[in-house]
Amino acid sequence: MPWLSQILLILHLEVQSFIRYPRLIAATFLVACIPAFYCFIYLSSVWDPAARAIALPVGLVNLDQGVEYRGQVFNVGWEVAATLRKKQTFGFQDFEREDQAREQVRKGALAFALVIPKDFSSNALPGHEAGAGKLVVYTSAGNNYESAQLARSFARELGHDVNESLNERRWRLVLLNAAGSQRSVERLRDGVDQLRAGAHELSKGMGPLVNGAQQAATGSQRINNGVDQLSSGVRQLANGLRTMDAKHPRGSDLDRLRSGAEQMAAGHVELSKGMVELKTGSQAIRTSVAAFRDQAHDSILVPSKVAESLDQLHSGVTQLDAGLQTALEAQGKLAEGADALSSGVGALTTGVRAMNQGLHTMVTKLPEDSLLDELDKGTDTLQAANTALASGAVTAQQGAARLSAGLELLASSLPPAVEKPDGSAQGLANSVSPVVEVEAPVPNSGSGFAPNIIPASLWLGAGVAAFLIHVRLLPVRAQHFSGSAKLLGKITVPLVIVLLQAALLYALVVFGLRIPVAMPALFTITLALSAITFLCIVMALTRAMGDAGKALSMIFLAVQLSSSGGILPVELSGTLFSEISPWLPLTWVVRAMKICLFGAYEGAWQHPLTVMGLTCLGALVCACCLGRWQYVRPTEMRPAVNF
Repeated sequence: MPWLSQILLILHLEVQSFIRYPRLIAATFLVACIPAFYCFIYLSSVWDPAARAIALPVGLVNLDQGVEYRGQVFNVGWEVAATLRKKQTFGFQDFEREDQAREQVRKGALAFALVIPKDFSSNALPGHEAGAGKLVVYTSAGNNYESAQLARSFARELGHDVNESLNERRWRLVLLNAAGSQRSVERLRDGVDQLRAGAHELSKGMGPLVNGAQQAATGSQRINNGVDQLSSGVRQLANGLRTMDAKHPRGSDLDRLRSGAEQMAAGHVELSKGMVELKTGSQAIRTSVAAFRDQAHDSILVPSKVAESLDQLHSGVTQLDAGLQTALEAQGKLAEGADALSSGVGALTTGVRAMNQGLHTMVTKLPEDSLLDELDKGTDTLQAANTALASGAVTAQQGAARLSAGLELLASSLPPAVEKPDGSAQGLANSVSPVVEVEAPVPNSGSGFAPNIIPASLWLGAGVAAFLIHVRLLPVRAQHFSGSAKLLGKITVPLVIVLLQAALLYALVVFGLRIPVAMPALFTITLALSAITFLCIVMALTRAMGDAGKALSMIFLAVQLSSSGGILPVELSGTLFSEISPWLPLTWVVRAMKICLFGAYEGAWQHPLTVMGLTCLGALVCACCLGRWQYVRPTEMRPAVNF
């Protein structure tokens, strides 16, 4: 029998099975729709999660008490909460207590919770430390790992937005301060000029000050020496005065001296009176002797010797009278001297008394030796202080010179003006804006998953299609047919089914989900070739291992999904997956889908389709050569699926 007739015979028997069992036709239709249903269900669930984010319950706890900063009151926590409510990124629910929100997260009622601490404004606004303002995002990865990932992403974005807002506010203050900085710099320059002039005058004035301080030090040295001599002389004078005060005549002695002088003057007065009476008596004796002498001379009765004796007596009385006269004159003088002496002694005693009182007063007013010692110490201290003053004046002169030089340097270093930063507060706070240029853009999340879900759907459809027939079962008449005829006759019905699946997927993608297709014709070819290739692989596995091969094909699908780089870049999936990825057919199908849908990989579709074609051919060869066929009578052929 010709080769083509062999194929048509096997195909005729397979079709008759479908005609005998109408439910198998319905099952075939359902199997044809399975890839489209699978693709629709999965892609619709991940089509645009951001548009449904408002349905995700998130707790919001604002405990911020605000802060007074530079004369203004701020409550950054309230602003953050108000901004979040306005954006409606998630379905925010307000809580008054932090423990309530945490409890709801643990129960699974909330995806996560944002807690704004009471000291958030006071820590965040001044910016004393990096990360001082804490925004607590509380989530449970065990409840839902994806929600935890959303919480981490939300925390990063929220931190960026809050920092940008705070930086904008700080830059606004900087710009306001910069406007007044120019005037401040001008006033500073005026002040520095005045300081510089004052420093010059100070430097000039320090010269005379240094000379005066040195002269003061020299004078203090002389004063110290003079005070030492004065102190020694005062001590000696004090000793002499104290000795005189101790040895001065007492008042009783002065009284006796005065009384003796007065008695002596009175005695001289009495003596003068006695001398007068004595002279009177001597004159009377002389007169009597003269008369008796004359009588004796006249009398013859008186001997001559008596007369001579009377002459001598008269001469002696005359001399006595002359001596008494002299004594009387001398006594007068002596009386006058005694009176003068008495007056002088009185004055002397009065003066001595006054001198004694003055001397005693002087002794009592003399400084003590301890005071003289303090005076010596004071002059020594004065000398040391003046010496230090002279040294300090020299140092101050040097410092004034350095101050003058420093102010000159400061004046020359001051900018002529302070330039105000250009731009706005928003621009300065967010001056860098990364621009992402996207090649082969994808409109949404669902479209991004489509290149991975469509091949998986086709693989699933091929596997289910293989369940509709007995892959290894043939009629007895086909026992001697060629291997290729047996395989082609057996694979034709499932091949039609997978092509129908591919057509329904095309309709779903283009008309149902409205995913833009960059290369529609190539997309059609890729769908058909992928469906045929996957069916050939499933047929080869089933031919080699029977129904276990169908189960193995599902496991193989999971391995290929992990290694195709669809969900994550294959480099992030581990060494094993990245090494086997180029050898798996699904990898090249995913790449071809991305080229068809988005124009990715610079539109280089030739290599992926070539790999797919060679894989399909290799699977067909394996399906022809591997395994054994089982032959039965046509009447014994039953549907593979029991309804």
